[in-house]
Amino acid sequence: MQIKKTAIILIVSLDALCIFAQTNKAAVASRPKYHEVEVKGIAGFQDTPMEPNGFWHVHDPARPQSEVVAPGAFSAMATPPSDATVLFDGKDLSQWMDSQGNPAPWLIQEGAAITTKGDIFTRQNFGDIQMHLEFREPLPAAGKGQHRGNSGIFFMGRYEIQVLDCFENQTYPDGATGAIYAQHPPLANACRPPGEWQTYDIVFTAPRFGGHGEVITPAYATVILNGVVVQNHQAFRGTTTHCAVGDYTPHEATGPIGLQYHLNAVAFRNIWVRPIPMVTEP
Repeated sequence: MQIKKTAIILIVSLDALCIFAQTNKAAVASRPKYHEVEVKGIAGFQDTPMEPNGFWHVHDPARPQSEVVAPGAFSAMATPPSDATVLFDGKDLSQWMDSQGNPAPWLIQEGAAITTKGDIFTRQNFGDIQMHLEFREPLPAAGKGQHRGNSGIFFMGRYEIQVLDCFENQTYPDGATGAIYAQHPPLANACRPPGEWQTYDIVFTAPRFGGHGEVITPAYATVILNGVVVQNHQAFRGTTTHCAVGDYTPHEATGPIGLQYHLNAVAFRNIWVRPIPMVTEP
């Protein structure tokens, strides 16, 4: 299914489920019903499909937790390079819109954009990029698991890196901070306490498709959280989903970046990206 350039991509925040609402109003399949369980106090699912590795269910609460690593100082308030596109400088959200193309409805307070009233998307489309972004989880912390400080970064509106408050808060590992959501847990838990600013430095490589829609190369992400590598050129198994194994549908070479509103007041600042070329030489 080829997505037209005029398509509007809508990411529904509920349970991090991605739904693509195209201008042709194509039907979207309903979700199967899964039953949440707790394993040692961690909520998740064990009746969802198995991951391709055959060891764990998607969002399995019994999956081993990532090692906790105390982060060092790294890239806080990093100055954008000369070739960067500044997406948020603390003053306005003119580079962003809601899913209908209206001005982004998030609040701006003391140089930070606060999640509220739905997801937002960049007005520009991007492919292979380096991204810098800083976020702050709400203080005092409230809720547990996926209900504490939940948000997410969606590359091309489809491929999510999770944002969550995982400081002394366990959740199913493929939904932890730094996870490729529903696919790959982070290599470490390098979260700072809520109320402190945290940094993401991410290299995202878009997938490549052949003339018949086949995947030539998948999407990849290298993710550095607070100076700690939590994804090392890790492949996406496909579009981000909830309670399901992702797969690929051919799409355009570029797409918008999305930031998710998931009922929590997560703050963002100092967001910039820069294009990176694809090098194919050995």
